[in-house]
Amino acid sequence: MTDRTPINAPGDRESSNFIRDIIDEDIQTGRFGGRVHTRFPPEPNGYLHIGHAKAIWVSFGIATDYGGLYNLRFDDTNPVKEDVEYVDSIREDIRWLGFDWGEREFYASDYFDRLYEYAVQLIKMGRAYVCDLSADEVREYRGTLTESGRDSPYRNRSVEENLDLFERMRAGEFEDGSRTLRAKIDMASPNIAMRDPVLYRILNVPHHRTGDRWCIYPMYDFTHCLSDSIEGITHSICTLEFENNRPLYDWVLDELGVYHPQQIEFARLNLNYTVMSKRMLLQLVQEGYVSGWDDPRMPTISGLRRRGYTPESIRDFCDRIGVAKANSTVDVALLEHCIRDDLNRRAPRRMAVLHPLKVIIDNYPDDQVEYMEAVNNPEDPSMGTRQVPFSKVLYIEQDDFMEDPPKKFFRLAPGREVRLRYAYFIRCVDVVKDKDTGEVVELHCTYDPETRGGSAPDGRKVRGTLHWVSAAHAITADVRMYDRLFDRENPLDVEEGESFKASLNPNSLEILTECRLEPSLAGTERGSRYQFERQGYFCVDSRDGTPESPVFNLTVALRDSWAKIQQSQ
Repeated sequence: MTDRTPINAPGDRESSNFIRDIIDEDIQTGRFGGRVHTRFPPEPNGYLHIGHAKAIWVSFGIATDYGGLYNLRFDDTNPVKEDVEYVDSIREDIRWLGFDWGEREFYASDYFDRLYEYAVQLIKMGRAYVCDLSADEVREYRGTLTESGRDSPYRNRSVEENLDLFERMRAGEFEDGSRTLRAKIDMASPNIAMRDPVLYRILNVPHHRTGDRWCIYPMYDFTHCLSDSIEGITHSICTLEFENNRPLYDWVLDELGVYHPQQIEFARLNLNYTVMSKRMLLQLVQEGYVSGWDDPRMPTISGLRRRGYTPESIRDFCDRIGVAKANSTVDVALLEHCIRDDLNRRAPRRMAVLHPLKVIIDNYPDDQVEYMEAVNNPEDPSMGTRQVPFSKVLYIEQDDFMEDPPKKFFRLAPGREVRLRYAYFIRCVDVVKDKDTGEVVELHCTYDPETRGGSAPDGRKVRGTLHWVSAAHAITADVRMYDRLFDRENPLDVEEGESFKASLNPNSLEILTECRLEPSLAGTERGSRYQFERQGYFCVDSRDGTPESPVFNLTVALRDSWAKIQQSQ
C-alpha cells in the first residue's frame, strides 16, 4: 500500500463553487485563451500544515480537473527565515498528498534580476521612490483606518536621485533598515495596503540559493504578482487575507503594462482546538513543547502523516468542507471522522493489550497452543484471515475486569463468564492481589472447551467480548496515546497577558510501555496502519522503535463524535 496516491480531480464530489464559476466564465469568453494555469506559492520558512493542504487541493486540484497546469513556486524572498529543510519538506508533503508538478518547480529568486529591472522601471516612471524613514516611522506616517496617511518627506525625490540611491542600495552601501523602495500610490487611500507600500528592503543576509549576490530583497506583494505574470498563471488563487492586497496586485501589473492574471480569494481553513500560525508552530518547536515539526500532535502535514493520517482522508476532508468566500471555523471532529472513515475500510484489525492484566486458565493444558482464525477486516473480505495463537496464559485489559462491578458492567468479574474474541468462553474463579497495594495483578479462570470460536452448543449467551493476546507469543511495544494539542476550542482565547501556550493540553501525550501485542505485528513496516480492536486506529512510528520492538502512535479513537453531531442535527 502506497501513500503517494495520484488523483485526477480535486475531490470525489466535484461540486461547483464560485472559483469554478469564474473559471467556467473565463473559458466561455476565451479569456486567457481558454487556459487554466494555477500555482501554489509557499514561503519556505516552515512546514506545511492542514490549512496549506486545502490551498494545495484547491489550486492544484482545480487545474488538474480542468486539464490545465499548475506550478510549485517557492516565495523565497526573506532569507532571514528560510531554510533548505523547509523546501525539501514542502516537496515531500505535496507529493504525499497526491500532486506532482512535474518540471514546473520555480523560485521567486529565479526572477530577482527581472524584479530589480521592474523596480527600476517604476522609478523611471515616477511611480517608486527611495524612502529613508525607519520601519516605525513608516507605520506612523501610514495613518489609520479612520485617518489618512502623510507623505514621506522623501516622496518627491527626483527620478535621478532615486535611481542612484536604489543602485547604491543594491551595491550594499547602506545598513539594514536604513532605506526602502516604496511605490508612489496614494497616502490618502482608504485601503492602507495602497499607502505607498514597501517594494524592496535592505537585508545583508545570504540567500540559500543566490548566496551573497543580493543584499536587497523584494517584498511579497511586489514579487507575487510579477512571478504570476512571468509564469503565465491564469488564476492566482489565494486566501482571504490577501483580498485587501488585490488592488496592489493589480496596480503593479497595470503600471508596468505586463501580462495580468486574475487573483481570486477564498476562505482559509480554520480548525477549532488548533493554531495555524507558522510563527506559533515554530515557537512550539523551538521551545520544546513538541518534539519537532512532525510531532504527531502538530497540525502539520508531516505530523498528520506520522500520526497515521492518509492523503485520501485529508483530500476527502478538503472536499467535504468545500470552498467558500466567508471565513468560518471547522470542527476538528470532521477531520477525525474522515480518517476514521478511511481507515475503517483499509486498516487490518489486530489485538493489542495496552494495560496488561495476566489471566491464567487453570484447566487449559500447560503446553498446548491453538491457533484461532481471526478476520483481518470485516469491511473488506478480500483481506482474508490470520491465525492468532492461544495458550494457557493470556493478557487482557485491566479495565476489562472489576472485582465489584456496577450494574451495567458486562465484562469480566468474579464468577462471571465472558467471551474471548475468536476463542472461548472463560469464567473468573480467583483473583490475586499485590499484598502491599491491594492491586489486582493476576486472574485465574476456567474455560469451556465446547465454546471454541465464541459460541456455546447449549445456546447460553454472554454479554461481554474481550480482546486478548497470548503471553508466550506477544510482542512488547511502546504505544503513544495522543490527544489534541490544545484543550481550548479557541487556543487564542486567553486571559490578558497570557500566551496562546496557556491553552496547551497537559495531557496531549501519554506513553504506554510494556504493551502486549499479537505476534503478527512484529516486523511491521514503518507507517503501517492498523485498528487495534476496541482501542482505536494506530500506526507504526516513522522514526522511533525497531522491527522487534515497534512504537505505535494513536491516530484516532474508535469513537466518532462527528457522526454523533450529525445524527443530533
